[in-house]
Amino acid sequence: MSRKTYLQFLLCGGLALAAAGCGKEKKADAAAEAPPANPVVEHVGDTGSVKVDHPEHFPVVEAGKYTAPAELNVTGSVMPDVSRAIPVISIASGRILEVHAKLGDTVTKGQLLMRVQSADISGAFSDYRQAQADLTLAKSQLDRAKILLDKGAIAQKDYDVAANVAEKAAVTVESIQERIRVLGADLNKPSSIVDILAPISGVITDQQVTTAAGTQGLASPNPFTISDLTSVWIVCDVFENDLKNVRLGESATVRLNAYPDQVYSGRISNIGPVLDPSLRTAKVRLEMKNPGNMRMGMFVTATFRGSASQVHAVVPATAVLHLHDRDWVYAPTGANTYKQVEVTGGKMLPQNMQEILSGLAPGDKVVTNALVLQNTTDQ
Repeated sequence: MSRKTYLQFLLCGGLALAAAGCGKEKKADAAAEAPPANPVVEHVGDTGSVKVDHPEHFPVVEAGKYTAPAELNVTGSVMPDVSRAIPVISIASGRILEVHAKLGDTVTKGQLLMRVQSADISGAFSDYRQAQADLTLAKSQLDRAKILLDKGAIAQKDYDVAANVAEKAAVTVESIQERIRVLGADLNKPSSIVDILAPISGVITDQQVTTAAGTQGLASPNPFTISDLTSVWIVCDVFENDLKNVRLGESATVRLNAYPDQVYSGRISNIGPVLDPSLRTAKVRLEMKNPGNMRMGMFVTATFRGSASQVHAVVPATAVLHLHDRDWVYAPTGANTYKQVEVTGGKMLPQNMQEILSGLAPGDKVVTNALVLQNTTDQ
């Protein structure tokens, strides 16, 4: 072999060895930079139980104990205070000329609601004028009788008769004046039209009249009903077995479904003495001031607090999984297995903790972050 051929052989061999070494280094670096494999999760038996290869990725926590007063949550609705619902009446019968208010309007005391043209008023004013004329004549005759009695021209009995006639005429005038006032007319403004005014301030919650309709006075339905809504009733249905948590005179918290973040307080003023035979519930009435946003018929949630306290479990809020409108937690059942347990979540507590009303007892262990485990099982 010549010297030139030998040198070419050595050069090719060195290049081949270098290439092989570079290839091995690149493969080693790629293996070192690869991400760690995800923990393997498999379902065991039913879909609520899972098995993991790396349980250290899913830390568990022991449920704490929370002592809370006994609470009863019931539904109810806002109703007007019956004692504050005042009917508007027209004693005078006749034809309705004008209607100045309608259902749902807010009115003030003394505001004109409607005008009625009434023959009763016309007849009353006619009788009033006649009675005044009779009274004037009776007084004039009594004055003459007094003069004649003083001169001895008439007997005492004749004077007494004149005095009696004058007294009766005065009584008749007073009676007709009162009748006109009862009918709602003004003595100083003789007219066949009577104005019907609002007796109180409030909201018109019922209307039974329209323009050009007729009214028969007290024989007809009340034209309007005005309710003072500054104070309202909350009427709730409480089941027979829960009545032990409701006591007369105590307070309860009220939340409007329309404004769930706002909490109000009401006083229990009545517990129905008769149960609904089909539902086995009693009507419980709360009285409270209207904060201004309560409308009749609104649904509310009322919370009554009993005297006995209750012990519930408490866990981190992250341990509770909200799925399909229900609450779940993952409880460890072995070294690396977990079971999905349905619970009833309660109110949120400080430090991001949540009360568990049922399904979990203090001391039970659950996965700290149920969502992480759930997402892993879904992959």
